[in-house]
This record gives sequence, structure tokens and C-alpha cells, in this order.
Amino acid sequence: MRAGSLAGTLVLALAACLGAPAQAAEDLLQVWRLALAKDPLYAAARASYRASIEQLPQARADLLPAVNAEVGGAYEETRATRNISTRRRDGTRGTWDLILTQPLYDWSRWQRYEQAKLGVADAELQLQQAYQDLLLRVSDAYFNVLAAQDTLTATEGEKAAVGAQLEAAKRNFELGNSTITDTYEAQARYDLVVAQELLQQNALDVLRDQLAQIIGQPSGALAELPGSVPLPPPQPARQNDWSTQAEAASLTVARAQLQTQIAQRDIQVARSGHYPTLSLRASSGNAIGANRDVAGSRAVDSSVGLVLSVPIYSGGGVSSQVTEKVQLEQKARNDYEAARRQAVQLARQYYTGVVAGLARIAALEAGEKSSRAAVQANQTGYEIGVRINLDVLNAQQQLYATQRDLAQARYRTLLDGLRLKATGGILSEADLEAVNRLLRLPN
Repeated sequence: MRAGSLAGTLVLALAACLGAPAQAAEDLLQVWRLALAKDPLYAAARASYRASIEQLPQARADLLPAVNAEVGGAYEETRATRNISTRRRDGTRGTWDLILTQPLYDWSRWQRYEQAKLGVADAELQLQQAYQDLLLRVSDAYFNVLAAQDTLTATEGEKAAVGAQLEAAKRNFELGNSTITDTYEAQARYDLVVAQELLQQNALDVLRDQLAQIIGQPSGALAELPGSVPLPPPQPARQNDWSTQAEAASLTVARAQLQTQIAQRDIQVARSGHYPTLSLRASSGNAIGANRDVAGSRAVDSSVGLVLSVPIYSGGGVSSQVTEKVQLEQKARNDYEAARRQAVQLARQYYTGVVAGLARIAALEAGEKSSRAAVQANQTGYEIGVRINLDVLNAQQQLYATQRDLAQARYRTLLDGLRLKATGGILSEADLEAVNRLLRLPN
């Protein structure tokens, strides 16, 4: 290869490397919009919705006229005996018919049509549930990553602090100011923190993969929740208001109520097996073949009439179906009651989670300040000889454990607030926008 060509190739490669932008930081709304476009579970829910709404035109079609064209062919043989002579005619015969049928009274078809309307409403609620579920899954995956990052950061800080304490113990031992026990204690604590760091790094990688599974690509650096930002309390600030909201507007409760109504229609459909049906039937046809009344002619036969069908006996099958549907309707009623009670319980649980979480955050913030002071005091006491190495290590461990707990409490409280709104059936993109305003892009 020529030197000029080699140099040109290296320049192009270097330009490509320098020109490739680093993966930009992303906030919660950007991650949400990626998920909205690329999440396979939500895409499947949309496809399911589009399929489910077709049950209404299908049920409507059963109430509209049906037109069929029928073409057939047959071989016919006719024998007539008179006195002792026999006359015989045979030959092939072709037929065509155009038949129109219009149901005039069919209770089962009307009930299925009304049931299809309920089915479409249920499909719409299912899609809303999938939308809210995506909101929660994105938020959960996003804040799980942030929580894992904060946990890892606290552990890295602890490792640096324990490492500094280990070096101090070694120096003091070399100077004869402490025993080898201090060094062993610090070394053991350092090794444990390193092991914990490796475990947390792996957990962070797994959580990032879970977020990537939702948005269809690896995420960049995520906007973070500063520790100084206060978290909003639930509004309204009364537990009973949220319980009432969940009982009345929870999507799970609304779907359970619709399932009860659909089951009631099923009973009517089953009972229609005892009812007569009435249809209008019109037909027009022609027979072509060897047996024609007039040579060379093509007669067209047309008829219009009503067809009444009255069920008489079906072996008890209809009665059995009615009994089955009645029991399924009772099941649907009980499922509705269970969904209603669960919605109330979840509203109370998440409301309490937010309120208790805010209180716990305040307590942990105070604990963090106290722990910092304790670390400083023990460090000073160790340096002047009134504290031992283990006291410093324990104070450091308490500080960083408090920091990890504080980060977890903040994210859990935010998520409980979103789950509270989902239980009440009011979670929307606007709620993610409100949370996103609390975040700050990393420097």
C-alpha cells in the first residue's frame, strides 16, 4: 500500500472517530417517547385493540341482508307408469339461484350486536390500561437505573473512604502508633466493599438492559434527581378522596364492570335458543337442461316470502347453556367486587407509601447529616487516639448506608405517586412531564 493512501485512510478513520458524537443525555420524557414508539408490548396492545373493534361491524353484518349466488348441476331421471306402458325422461340439469335473506326478528343477533358494543368499550379500556402500564414500566425502569447509579456512587464513595482509612492504618502501624489489627479490620472492610461494588455494577448493567428492552436501544446518560429537590405530596391530600377516585374510575374496576354487562348479554344470547326467528327470503333462479317445459326457453323462477323457525326441542342443551351463562355472570359480579376492593386497598397503600415516604426522606436526610458529623468526629478522635479504627469504619458504613437508603426512598416515593394516580385511573403523560421537571441533566 502506498504511504499516501495509508495516511489518507488513517485521517479518514480519525475523522470518523472524532466526528462520531457521544450518546446524548436523555430525560424521562425522551425515554418515554422512545418507548411509546418502540415498546413491543404496547405495539401488541394497539394491534389487539384494532382487531377487537372489528367485532362491532361483524355483529352488525348479522343484522343486514345477506345475498348469495348458488350454481349447481344434477342428473335427473323421471319415470311415469300409465296402464302397462312406462314413459321415461332423463338428462342433466343446471341451476342458478340468487337468494336474499334479511333477518326480521332474531333475538340472539341483536344481543350479540349490543354485546359487541360493550366489547369495543372493553378493548378501549384495555388499550388505556396498556398505555398506563407503559407509563409505569418506563418510570420504574428509569428510576431503577438512577437508584442503582446512586447506590453504586455511594459504594464507590465508601470504598474511597475505607481505602483512605486502610492507608492510615498501615502508616500508623509502620510508625508503631497502632496494632496490625487495625490494618486487618480496614482491609477486610475494603474487600467487602469492593465485592459489593462489583455486585452493584452488575445490577446496574442488568437494569440498563431492562430499560433498553422497552425503548429498543441502549439509553444514554439519564437526567438525574438532585437531592435538594423537594418531592411533591399527593394532591388531594386526603386518603379517602383517593379511595373514592379509585373505586369509581380505576380502569381495572371499569373493565370488571364491563365484563359483568357482557356476561349479562351472554345470558340473553343463550336464552334466545328458546325463541323463534323470522326472516325475509327472496330468491330468483333458472333451471337449464334437458327437461324444459318449452323447448329453447329459459324460465326464471322468483319468490318472496317469510320464514318462521320455532325451536321445539334441543335435548336440553339450551337450558344447560343458560345455566352456564348465569353462573358465569355471577363470577363476573364477584370479580367486579374483588377488583373494586383491590382498587381501594391499592389507593390506600400507595397514598400511605407517598406520605410515609416523604416523612422517611426527611428522617434520612437528618440521619445523613448526623452520620457525616459522626464520621468527622470519629476520624478526629482516631487521629488524637481516643477512637479506634473500627469506630471510624462503622461510622463510614453507617453514612453510606444512609445515603443508599435515602436514594431508594426518594425514587420509591416518586413511583408510589405515579402508581397512586394509575390506581385512580388518571395517570397521563402530563404526570411524567411534572416529574421530568424535577430532573437535571448530568454535567
